[in-house]
Amino acid sequence: MKGEHSATLTGTIAALEHITGPSRGRVTWLEGSPIDLILGPDRFVRIARLEPGKSVPGLIAHIRRSADGFEIEAVEGRPVWVNGHRLARHTLTHRDMIEFGEGGPLSRFCLYREDMPMRRNLGEILTDAATYLRVSRQPILIRIAKMTGQVLRRLTRESTILFKIGVVAAIVFLAALTFQQYRMNQLLQQQVESSASRIEDFSRAVAKARDEALTANDLAALRHELAQRNVLTEERLQELERHTGASARVIAQSAPSIVFLQGAYAFREQSTGRFLRHVIDDDGRPLISPLGQPLLTLDGNGPVAERQFTGTAFAVGSGDLLVTNRHVARPWENDANIVGMAEQDLEPAMRKFIFYRPGRPQAVEVELLRVSDDVDLALLRHGDEPGALTGLNLAAAEVASGMAVIVMGYPTGLRSMLAQAGESFVEKLQQEETTGFWAIAARLAEVGRIAPLASRGIVSQFGPETIAYDAETTHGGSGGPVLDLNGDVIAVNTAILPQFGGSNLGVPVARVRSLLEQAAMIQTE
Repeated sequence: MKGEHSATLTGTIAALEHITGPSRGRVTWLEGSPIDLILGPDRFVRIARLEPGKSVPGLIAHIRRSADGFEIEAVEGRPVWVNGHRLARHTLTHRDMIEFGEGGPLSRFCLYREDMPMRRNLGEILTDAATYLRVSRQPILIRIAKMTGQVLRRLTRESTILFKIGVVAAIVFLAALTFQQYRMNQLLQQQVESSASRIEDFSRAVAKARDEALTANDLAALRHELAQRNVLTEERLQELERHTGASARVIAQSAPSIVFLQGAYAFREQSTGRFLRHVIDDDGRPLISPLGQPLLTLDGNGPVAERQFTGTAFAVGSGDLLVTNRHVARPWENDANIVGMAEQDLEPAMRKFIFYRPGRPQAVEVELLRVSDDVDLALLRHGDEPGALTGLNLAAAEVASGMAVIVMGYPTGLRSMLAQAGESFVEKLQQEETTGFWAIAARLAEVGRIAPLASRGIVSQFGPETIAYDAETTHGGSGGPVLDLNGDVIAVNTAILPQFGGSNLGVPVARVRSLLEQAAMIQTE
């Protein structure tokens, strides 16, 4: 082994390539033997040949050449590290990393054949950088910063012209390829959007309905919330009763006439009657598109893709008709995501439309009778027995600013009624694993938990088209009555304007009368 190593040293030249410190990028050739290495206060590494036994300030190590190679010996008490290990004496091999002193610099020991010029290729430069990162004792962030700077400097200074030209060409090629891929992605995206954007919009609406649906986790969270506070409805009623007994009387008298609407609609192809359906896998699970939405198609093998919704309506007159908002009776008209579905030969179709009224466990089917062409109103006809509902009176007196009003309805839909039902009921639903949109409403009706919420406010502004008031409500309360303290309907709750101090809007009762008259004329013709 020694003979083989000695043979490799024949005709070789040793050098120190300085990686860090003031001498970085330079090469110190090691000619003769022995060689004394001096580390000055400026951290420059210099070589000298001192007389035997002589010492000078900064003397840190000696390098001697022998038949076995080159050996480095640290001056007593002076720190020298080789490949990350502090050593007093070490036989050097090609590409050993030597660190002089506590703070460096770091140099690489190299052996070169006399007939072969020094070369720098990318592999060597990156290998040097990785070795520095591994053996240096500087903090990791400093090592990373210095390694990055070292690679950039050596690529610009030590690499060949051909390599630099190749790097520039590669960068130009990658930039062109990236731009071309970007343009192709844009064109592909435009094609996808132009051919399937509307279906994806409806899919997004279906996904939103799925996200809004109650899950087992939602029931668990609701139980925790109910355990921490009193039921919101009871607090509101207590507050109303403290303000005036008239409010409690109006709420009690009006509640049986205010119904909870549940519905679901889907889209079907006008020419064939086929509905958009979910695409399911072999295990019956719906497939999800790359955009995270349910995959829908007319050729789907899964259930019909339905968009579920809730709302409020109230009986008027003899109780055979219900008043609500147009955007509740035709919810697809209010969904900006699916406005253009008709352009693809798709039309909306109501799949199920029912209501529950307080004190009655059975659901009742409803159908759309008429919608207003200029305001957010609609009339529904229900299939309940005559006289089952008592109609609310329509106010004859004019509305005035500062007038007290009571808004009733089912804001947040099922969630508000679950809050009223209490923790024990929610716990029972969990045990039964009852979380479906229709099933929860049916269970609430069975135990007599269908009841509207009420909030009180005052009229701030009014006109022939709208009435503004500050009574609290939210989505799901659309279509509910706005009552005066006599229990008469002065408006139909229709819109929420949180950006204007919590103000809400209603359609004046005069427009309700007009719609009822139009419907009566049509029925008598």
